[in-house]
This record gives sequence, structure tokens and C-alpha cells, in this order.
Amino acid sequence: MINNIRNTVILSFVALSAAGQVSDDQLQLNTITTAVPFMSITPDSRAGAMGDAGTALSASSTSLYWNTSMLNFAKDKSAISISYTPWLRQLTNDIHLSYLSGYYKFNDRHAVGGALRYFNLGEITFTDESANVIRQDKPSEFELTAGYAFRLSPKMSVGINGKFVYSNLTGGLPVAGVLTKAGVAGATDISYTYSSDEAKIGQTKGTYNFVTTINNIGNKIAYSSVSTGFRDFLPMNIKIGNAFIADFDAYNKVTFSLDVQKLLVPTPPTYAIIDGDRVMIAGRENNVGVISGMLQSFYDAPGVVLKDPINSDYLQNDDGTYQIKKGSRLLEELTEINLAAGIEWWYNDVFALRGGFFYENPNKGARQYFNMGAGFKYNKFGIDISYLAALKRNNPLANTLRFTLRMVLGGTESSGSSSAPE
Repeated sequence: MINNIRNTVILSFVALSAAGQVSDDQLQLNTITTAVPFMSITPDSRAGAMGDAGTALSASSTSLYWNTSMLNFAKDKSAISISYTPWLRQLTNDIHLSYLSGYYKFNDRHAVGGALRYFNLGEITFTDESANVIRQDKPSEFELTAGYAFRLSPKMSVGINGKFVYSNLTGGLPVAGVLTKAGVAGATDISYTYSSDEAKIGQTKGTYNFVTTINNIGNKIAYSSVSTGFRDFLPMNIKIGNAFIADFDAYNKVTFSLDVQKLLVPTPPTYAIIDGDRVMIAGRENNVGVISGMLQSFYDAPGVVLKDPINSDYLQNDDGTYQIKKGSRLLEELTEINLAAGIEWWYNDVFALRGGFFYENPNKGARQYFNMGAGFKYNKFGIDISYLAALKRNNPLANTLRFTLRMVLGGTESSGSSSAPE
């Protein structure tokens, strides 16, 4: 299992090379949008300092967001934490995300957890078509989560979450003459963990975690009482995580973490105006059901439609379909995969330094940034701080800070995981 860390990276880049007949800069900008994107914002400072590579990290009070199945490997019987993230500080100063979470282990096989995520979008001024002020409002969204983890064997565990999501963006105001309402959804996460504290890399002993999660599987959201036939998907996604916690000696532990992530949401097709009509020229219809959309997300990238170099008309096949540049569909599918990598060093279970990198393809959103942070632990209390450094100027995510306070409520489990502290 330890080779999964290396194989995941190798396969990702080999697959990218296999589509070598077309380069990234030849693909069109084609981002995938969803409702309630706040559900995908990293809430805690530990993973937030490690490039958002938190899926396979050792269990903590924030595991309910990353991977509930990891709770059975927690070394503490119970813990809680509260996190605070000022959001988009490059644009405004009144948007923030708050996250309260915790867990309780009944024994080595059963654990439960709960969390509340609250996203305040700040004060917004609503105006009419003539720019007259209608009223001030403070839109907000929240998510309630309950989770359960069951240990299948000494090294394997599964987890499931149930979620309730409420998104009130308009306060019931009519928009373009249409009555609006709050969006409501129910969702679930499923997760699997393999954890071995007998792993080795060379002569270095440690704990290896391999994790798979599928998150936010739930109904599509509508913000209007009027049926338009189109509803927005939740940010459904799949994550594959690897982590190796190296025990160098009694004082030094280092965690290496790698996540591979992909949205399970259909890719928007490519449209063009032809003879005055809006025509789908590549890709697939993305107004589909939830399960169909999850499956379709693996093969529906439209790719690059070829044009006549003389008159710039789109080229067609004999059957009337439009010609797609060879390899561009595969490459676009691969650009929908995000990579996150992080490293964490603990000294004497008291002080930690962290760093990481997150990469999203420019054609799918261009989120690319470094993270760094630190953690302190004393007795039953801990504090984590992280900082996001964007690679591009004027990036709205630049200079994002996160703060997390943790507290252990129960005693230490002697049979728990030997992984690094929270």
C-alpha cells in the first residue's frame, strides 16, 4: 500500500503526457460551477496550512469534514474544535466562515461526530433596475453534519455523514420579477480508510494512511419557486488521499500528505451561435440527474472544436457532428483533477510547522497557491494558524488566514493510532 503515494503521482503525470497532442493553453476556459461552494472551503488551519491535503491526515476533531472513517483511529476518546476564516479579504472585510466540530469514540469500533459550518456573506445592498436602494441584507449559509464511523478490522474503517444545507442568498427578494427562496438540500459523504502503523519507507518506520471519500452526494438546489427546469448541483467530489507519518525518533514526527481531487459534476458543454441559433457543438447536456451527473463527469469534457483556418467556421464530420481536436477531450478531463500536497513536522508533540501547495488547472479556475502555518499544543489545548500565499497578483484568496482552537475532552486511547497529534 505504501507505493500508492508514488503511483498516484506517477499515474497523474503519465496520463497528462498521454494526451500530448494538445496543450493546456489550447483548451478553452471552461470552469465547473456549483451551488453552495462554501461546502468546499477548507475550514481548519491544520489542513489549510498543508495545501488543503487533509483527507488522509491523522484523526482530529475536524475529520468530519475530511474523512469521517478516520475517527476510529483517533488516539483521544473525544475532542472539539472551533475554526474561523476571514474570507476574500482582498475584496471585502465582512465575509467569514466559522466551523464548530467534534467527535466521541464509544470504543475501538464505533465513533460519532457532529459539525456546524456557518458562512456569512457580509452586508449586501439590494437595488432595483434604476439603482434605487431596496434594503440592506446579510445573506448567509449553513451546514449541519452528523457522522458515524465503523471499524471493519484493525486496519480498515468506513464512515458516513448526513448533512442538512441551508442557503439564503436573497432574503426572499424578487429578482428580475421572479420570487426567490432559500435553497435547501440534504447530502451524504461516504469514506474509507486503510491505516497501518507497521509501514516503512526505507529504514524509516511510521504510519501509512490510504483514504477514499465521496462527498456531498445530494439533491440539486433551486433558489426560485418558479420551475425553470434547471437546478444547481452540490459540489459533489471524490478525493483519494495518501499520508505517511514518519517516526524519526521520540521527539520528531513528519507527515507527508498527497490528495488527488475531482468534482463529480457535469462539465458545461460548448455552445456557438450558428445561423442565429445557439447550438451545442461539443460535450453533453449537463442538465441531468444527480447519479447521471456523477457518472457523466468522468467522460463529458467537450474538448476543442476545430475551425476552418480560412473562414473560421466550425468543421463538421460527414454525420453533421463537429470535429474535435484529437486528444483534447482526454486532456480536458485530466485538467479537472486537482492536486494538493503538504508536509507537517511535530517536535515533541508540542510544536508543529506546516507547508503545502494546491494546484488547479488555469482552464478550470486557476486556484494555485502555497500554504504555511504552525501549531502549538499544551496539555489538552491546541491552536493552529495558517496563511495562504497566492501565486498570482490580485488573487482574491491571497493572504487568507485561518485560526483553529482545539480541546481534548476525553482521555487518550492506548489502542488508538500511533499517528501524529492533531
